[in-house]
Formats: sequence, structure tokens, C-alpha cells
Amino acid sequence: MKLSLNIKKNFKVESLEDLADFKIVMESLNMKINKSEVARQMGVDRRTVEKYLKGYKPSQKRNKHSQIDNYYNEIKKLLSDKCEQKFYYKRILWQYLKDNYGLNCAYSTYRAYIIKHEELDHYFKKGKHKLSPIGTTRYETKAGHQAQFDWKEDIRFKTKDNQELSLNIGVLLLSYSRFKIMQVTMSKSSEVLHNLLVNAFEAIDGVPHELITDNMKTVMTQPRTEFSSGQINRRFKQFADDFSFKVRPCIAGRPRTKGKVESIMKILDEIHAYQGELYLDEVPTFISNLNDRLNYSVHVGTGKIPIIELEKEKSSLQPLPNAHVRNSYKVKHKYLKVNRSNMITYQSNQYSVPAEYCGKTVEVQIYDQILHVYYNTKLIVEHPITRRKLNYQKQHYLETLAISCGDHDDIDQIALDNLKTIGELYDE
Repeated sequence: MKLSLNIKKNFKVESLEDLADFKIVMESLNMKINKSEVARQMGVDRRTVEKYLKGYKPSQKRNKHSQIDNYYNEIKKLLSDKCEQKFYYKRILWQYLKDNYGLNCAYSTYRAYIIKHEELDHYFKKGKHKLSPIGTTRYETKAGHQAQFDWKEDIRFKTKDNQELSLNIGVLLLSYSRFKIMQVTMSKSSEVLHNLLVNAFEAIDGVPHELITDNMKTVMTQPRTEFSSGQINRRFKQFADDFSFKVRPCIAGRPRTKGKVESIMKILDEIHAYQGELYLDEVPTFISNLNDRLNYSVHVGTGKIPIIELEKEKSSLQPLPNAHVRNSYKVKHKYLKVNRSNMITYQSNQYSVPAEYCGKTVEVQIYDQILHVYYNTKLIVEHPITRRKLNYQKQHYLETLAISCGDHDDIDQIALDNLKTIGELYDE
């Protein structure tokens, strides 16, 4: 008996539908299929590969063209491993496409499209964790009674000019209206926290009767537990007394107590969609626009618009303390340029910075009679405020002297002698 076989010299898997034939070829060669490797190369789940190897065929009905098809290549590019931008949730990518590519469709339509395309949906399934089975009881508070505060902290962010930063975003949320105020900060110090809250209270033109926070050190010296009420930080207790609100920390390990503000933390992950796309000075504007979008949109939980509900809530807030009290908690800050001597000038006196920042613009925050000098979000030096005309740190002076004098065996001694002379000349 003679058999004729039509054998292709080359066999190429170009789509999931080719896998059934691929299986036949591999079995005829007594070779085992590495399903995990196939799934990785095709960008789909291993279970999808198994399904098609067993002969699964998708519905043959004609697919109606979707307007989202026009964005398919861009979506694929944004979700690739080579893209620095990160989209932790489908909604974040939808918003990004609306804001930057003109996508005009309902979220439900877009979500159905992503789910339909397994190679896209797989991106959002990676690293997903099962939700905790522990339930939470929803509760509401009356107008003006409560606000919740939390940090979105230590956000690793790469700017458009390739700077690697660590950002913090403080969020105050009014529990009744769901009106929220977000602010990007350099640090999470007590002074910065007080300044942020003062600005927030002024923005809503009043003070809530109580503030719920977690057990951060700037609020609690000892955490609240199931068996102890904890101890409020002395400085924060004074701040709370000056603004007449009660401090209500969560029980340690139970962040659900401030669940309303916790839900905002996921939304703030939208900033990762702009990794490598924004300059540092554009980040606060992005957060401000995101803040406005949330305040002017219908809240999913209440079905109401926060900015409108805030107007109803204002009359129930406590009055602000006088301007003198408020200003005492505000952080003064300036942007100053480093001169050729690696110095900045504050109140006619000069203070040194590391030589690498020569000619750059730095931010100076002033509190507790200390200058805190930042470059981007990095604290580069602190100086006590003095009446001296020149205020050097030895290392800064050595760096500057080394640049002007070059290599010199006695440069340390020269620096010490010069600093001594400078001190004698300018000390008052």
C-alpha cells in the first residue's frame, strides 16, 4: 500500500487557532509541548494554550468592528513589558486613553473589549491577589462630623528627564460629602503634615469635629491597640487642640476603619500610568487635576457629586482658628538658585550646599528655625538660621575649594584655616 503525504517543510504558529495543528505535528514527532513557553511567547495564560491545543475553536460569527480596534496597537504597546508606564487597573488605562488619545466610549464597553482579548486581559490578571474573606460594615457619618487622613507614601516615580524620585501624597477626605484634598509633599514630617492639614482646612473653610488617621509617628507616640487607647503625639495633640478637633486613630492593623480614604489609594495608582511622561513640576498639576476630576464626578458609593455635597456640609464644620494660629503651622518655602560659590541666599545671609548643585534651583523649606534644602524631593542639607553672613559646612567648602585649587596636599588644612578666617570676619 502506497501513501502520499503532503508535508509542509515549515510550520509556523501565528495564532491560537494554529495550536491544534501544532499539537498534531509535535505528537507525530514524539515531542512534548512546553505549554508555559508557548503561553509566554504568545502573551496568554497557560490555560488558554491548553484549551486551544485540545481543539477549541472560537465562535465563527462575524465580529462587529469596535471603535476600540483603532486603539488596539497602542494598547498592546502600553501593556508590553518594554513600556515603563504601569496600569494596575483596567480603569486607569481607560482614563489614560481618554485623556491622551481621545478614546470616547463608556468604561463598560472598554472593559468588555479588554476581557474579550485574552492577550490584553492577561496583563491585568498578573499578580492579582484574592480578596480577604473578612467583611466590613459600611457606616456613614453626619455632615461636618468626620474627616479621614492617609498618606500614599514612597511612590517610586521616574520623571521625563530620567530622575528617580520618591513621592508622597497626603489625602484628606470628608466622610459625609466624600470631598477630598490631595497634595504632593517632599516628606511626611510633623511640620509638613501640619502644613498640609491647615491648607486643607482653609480650602474647605472649616474644621471637622474629628479626624481619623492610622498610627503614624507624627500623630501617635504609642499606637492604639485592642487593649490600649495609645498615646497621641504631644505636638499633634497641641495642633488638634488649636483647631478644636478630636484625634481618632485606628486600631493598629485595622485600616478598614478609615476605608473611605483608603479607597482613594488605588485611584492614586494612576500616577504610574505617567512613569517617564512628566517633569517633576508637572506632578502636582497632575494630582490637582485628578483631585478635581474626583470631586466633580458622581461618587460610586453615594451616587452624589462631592463638590455639591461639600456646600451642604460647610455649615456643619467648626470655624477656623484665627490667622495667627493657622500661620504658625504653615511651612514657608522658597525656590532659590545656587550661586557659583555653591551658596544660597536667605535673608541676606548665605548658606552652603554640595558642589554638585552649583547653578541649580533648589527648594528651601523653613521651620523650627532651620533651613531644609531640597533638590527635587531629595533633602540635600539642613542649616540652622543664623545672623552670620556666610554659613559653610566643612565638606561643602572642601568640595568648592578642590574645584578652584585642584589637587593640593594641604587642602584640608587650607580649608580649616580659611573657614576660621571667614568665621572671625563675619561672626557678629
